[in-house]
Amino acid sequence: MSKKKFLLQVDGLEKRFGGIVAVSNYSLALKENELVGLIGPNGAGKTTVFNMLSGILKPSSGHIFLYSENITKYSSAQSAKAGIARTFQNIRLFGDLSVLDNIKVAFHMHHGQNFLNTICHSKKFQLSEKDICQKAIKLAQMMDLTDFMYEPAKNLPYGDQRRMEIARALATDPKILLLDEPAAGMNPQETENLMATIRKIHSDHGVSILIVEHDMRMVMNLCQRIQVLNQGQLLTQGTPEEIQKSPEVIEAYLGSPKEKNHVDC
Repeated sequence: MSKKKFLLQVDGLEKRFGGIVAVSNYSLALKENELVGLIGPNGAGKTTVFNMLSGILKPSSGHIFLYSENITKYSSAQSAKAGIARTFQNIRLFGDLSVLDNIKVAFHMHHGQNFLNTICHSKKFQLSEKDICQKAIKLAQMMDLTDFMYEPAKNLPYGDQRRMEIARALATDPKILLLDEPAAGMNPQETENLMATIRKIHSDHGVSILIVEHDMRMVMNLCQRIQVLNQGQLLTQGTPEEIQKSPEVIEAYLGSPKEKNHVDC
């Protein structure tokens, strides 16, 4: 299988913590503009997979390719520059900075100026800052954060903080967006709004999305394809319809395939 056919190709990824195998033989072939879900019971290894894909953890073995480039040993900063952006289960914001400034910070990864231009406040620096500000405002508007642009991030309602974190990830101009439980802690209406936002990002930005989420209704309604992890290993994968009817998935979630003939969504 040629790695050039896929945006992201992951082969035989494994992560060990001493004698504990958190993830074993995980593989993924992610196409451009694809929206894929990664689900599994608590402790299945989903966040560990995300941490390896984003460079936070180094795999014990296996390989990660972005197009044909081997990024297995990339740091988190290198992975972000290469085009992999992510959010976290626990929101990580600059709480005392405004929403607009939080987004502007992320734009500096690709659009910021060098040290000399910055300290001299050169014409080039001023033009760059103006451009970044305009881009940040546009992104805030797209994410329905216009009313909060000048508010400290810590003052935003929880659902809006989630959207702001996604906006900041998009500001890095990613090829792949990793969303780690974006609906965690949200009420049903906030979840509905988030689903609409993710659909808009996927359709308008052409970014590939890999999402970890426990809300099965959200996953089944959003994703084109779903992978299921159980005890650190890839149990199965398929369309939402196939996953809902899979005896292996039902057993992993419910303990016995005889208890139900579908996964609730």
